[in-house]
Amino acid sequence: MDRSRAGYLEGIISVAVNSLLFVLKLWAGIVTGSIALTADAWHTLSDFLSSIIVIVAVKLSSRKPDKDHPFGHGRWEHIAALFIAFFLAIIAFDFLKDSIIQFKNHESTTFGTVAIVVTIISIVAKEALAQYAFYIGRKTGNVSIKADGWHHRTDALSSIIVLVGILFANQFWWIDSVLGAIISFMLFYATYQIAKEAINKLLGEQPSVELIEKIKQSIAHYSAEDMQLHHFHMHNYVGHQELTFHIKLESDLSIEEGHKIATDIENIIREKFGIMSTVHIEPQDFNHKSD
Repeated sequence: MDRSRAGYLEGIISVAVNSLLFVLKLWAGIVTGSIALTADAWHTLSDFLSSIIVIVAVKLSSRKPDKDHPFGHGRWEHIAALFIAFFLAIIAFDFLKDSIIQFKNHESTTFGTVAIVVTIISIVAKEALAQYAFYIGRKTGNVSIKADGWHHRTDALSSIIVLVGILFANQFWWIDSVLGAIISFMLFYATYQIAKEAINKLLGEQPSVELIEKIKQSIAHYSAEDMQLHHFHMHNYVGHQELTFHIKLESDLSIEEGHKIATDIENIIREKFGIMSTVHIEPQDFNHKSD
């Protein structure tokens, strides 16, 4: 699957669907005077903005490596995810504030058939968009598209909560303000999840235990246990990954022999895992302070 093309397509579909849903939800919120419905509408508009960010990020991250950026521009996807998280946090705070004010003023909301129909349409459409974004995210590994998927998912969940509130609005005067607060906390949680993943990738991650074991198995003919592979560090540039680690070799090996082993291991990792690696050689009896 072409990474850039898939990102563009997901973004364009999301923009189109969210534009329509925003108009429907905002209209229903104005007609009913519901904070929860209006909050849900602006949440949908934030999805629209996040999809615009995804499209821009795909464009920027697809640029070829240059003199100033030898590893490419793939990390624009992580930066885009942080922008999306920032938008979510602002929206969540605003809705929480409005919900508290409404609750203090003992304001109630009267819903109607229009609100029910619009909310059900929103639930179905947003969950469909979420599933599509998650699928594209899994296939391409694009963090910003995954973030967009979470944005769609939280919107679908918030619409479910609004629907439940509509059904019980006659029994509880405070239902709209409480639902608005619940949606706000959902948005805060989504913000945390999106920002956490993006920041971890920007800072650099420890390779997974599974990847390390697969690497050891791929060079088993060198007796990976005797080499004592350690100090693994992964540098993720989205479309390009760099792996560094240390190996220990017999002290009596020549520089040429050690270099040949390291180069062979780097070639195996590139061919089997698509990862560029740099292997640092150490003598068997050498100990790091962190060993």
